[in-house]
Amino acid sequence: MISFQDLNGYDVKLSFEQGHFSLPSKHVLVLVKFKGKWLLTKHPKRGLEFPGGKVETGETLIEAAIRETKEETNVGIVELEWLAEYMVLDNTPFCKTVYIAKVGYIHNEQTSFETEGAFWLSSEEFTQSKNLSFHMKDDGMKAILKKVNEFDGKWND
Repeated sequence: MISFQDLNGYDVKLSFEQGHFSLPSKHVLVLVKFKGKWLLTKHPKRGLEFPGGKVETGETLIEAAIRETKEETNVGIVELEWLAEYMVLDNTPFCKTVYIAKVGYIHNEQTSFETEGAFWLSSEEFTQSKNLSFHMKDDGMKAILKKVNEFDGKWND
């Protein structure tokens, strides 16, 4: 397990072992790489980040990951695979599950009102971007991206 403080000053615990936390996960984060580029979305206040969000009532984590990715980017995802889970110890602690996924389809029309849609960045553009959300800059994200490299080729089209 990795412990760190996020850029808001909250303690965070990150685990690459499923079921490590007793608090159930109610949030998702989805990492997708397609044709050598990362799928990100642009939140109007925070900047570029991986798609994700809260699980709605009656939804599974996977259903939430699929819905949030489509709502935020107009990209349909398939073959989701559990990667990690982390717990943010803020005033109301919460857990978030991280998935990797493949692209199933891409809609060209923008229908999302939550974000500015899909942004595709190469690894170089990603690491050099000055528009990344604070979520994308902490030690946990660095560890997640390092772990993702173990999956490269398995899910990167």
